[in-house]
Amino acid sequence: MRNFFKAAGIATAATLMPSFAQAQDTLNSGDTAWILTATALVLFMSLPGLALFYGGLVRAKNYLSVLMKVYAIAALASIVWVVAGYSIAFGDASGWWGGLDNLFLKNLGRDTVSGTIPESVFLAFQMTFAVITPALIVGAFVERVKFLPVMIFTALWVLVVYAPVTHWIWGGGWLANYGGGVVDFAGGLVVHATAGISALVYVFMLGARKGFPNDLAVPHRPAIVMIGASMLWVGWFGFNGGSQLAADGGAGMALLVTHISASVATLVWVAIEAMTNKKPTLVGAATGTIAGLATVTPAAGVIGPGGALLIGLAGGLICYFAVHLIRVKLKIDDSLDVFAVHGVGGMLGILLLPFLSATALGGTGDGVFMTQLVGTLAVVAWSAIASFVILLILKLTLGLRVSEEQEFEGLDTSLHGENAYN
Repeated sequence: MRNFFKAAGIATAATLMPSFAQAQDTLNSGDTAWILTATALVLFMSLPGLALFYGGLVRAKNYLSVLMKVYAIAALASIVWVVAGYSIAFGDASGWWGGLDNLFLKNLGRDTVSGTIPESVFLAFQMTFAVITPALIVGAFVERVKFLPVMIFTALWVLVVYAPVTHWIWGGGWLANYGGGVVDFAGGLVVHATAGISALVYVFMLGARKGFPNDLAVPHRPAIVMIGASMLWVGWFGFNGGSQLAADGGAGMALLVTHISASVATLVWVAIEAMTNKKPTLVGAATGTIAGLATVTPAAGVIGPGGALLIGLAGGLICYFAVHLIRVKLKIDDSLDVFAVHGVGGMLGILLLPFLSATALGGTGDGVFMTQLVGTLAVVAWSAIASFVILLILKLTLGLRVSEEQEFEGLDTSLHGENAYN
């Protein structure tokens, strides 16, 4: 995302906002074609990739409820982004938020250019990020949450958490200018840390599923989990490669290191399961893949193949033990390991980035550790506080959790009147 500023060819963050695209920007058909493709790939990650990945991990009686939440969030987050999210994220009101000058995209023209691509394409690409980020949180509260509060939470969360943090880092805000600028190429903080921390807050506000941790069935469709993870893996090439916002060598390197990290983390997870349980699992391999992808995301634009090998190794190891710590030791029912995989992975990538971007490892040398640390602390604090306030209001008004009878029956039938299997 930082490369948007370079592509625009202008010096200061204040003049780089897509809403104020410069007349001298020149459209590049190759860049445009690539970002159009990347936009489709990132939406493919949510629909159907993430939906299937999460759906296969729950019990059969809750399968459709997971698909429904991800599907509805995709539609809702898209509209919220059009109405106000894009303006807040990429306006220029202040270093803290972008303002409301571009509500309902009133400043968007058919021929408006951002850097070397149409602003409409940049906006749509960013919209797919705004879709998948709140959808990631679904994995924390499956099998026990009401539908309407999830929708309200999503709308408010995109406006209060996601869009402001996007502005801070990618929209020329205060973290883009602090200490040389926080480096978050494709969303270690903007996507994974915000979602992971908010998911953890949601779990604490909601409580564990009945029978957790001993009486819950294993994932009901491991094959579907693998198919969903495979879609995420492929879609991630658009997620990271597209974040270069150009069809160039940087995009090619981002794609390469993304694949390397995912491959290493997959094998790390398989190896650990083979050593500890004697039987490596397909679900474990898929989880390792996602850990490697989440960890490399913030660094994909600044590391080389050597750094990718190391970041994949770190992501596989640390996220595996984070899952064990949270679920087994601390008995926190983050049902599908959103914080342990996405939150921990994203923040790990952010903090390792200054070391693994070394030119000796094929990287660009970008990133300052203390700047990365301050950015991480700021995003964690804001995500936690804002999510807690939103959830507290919803809990005191609509309530967050279904009844015990509905939970026992399963959310497919009790909330949606449908069954996944007849």
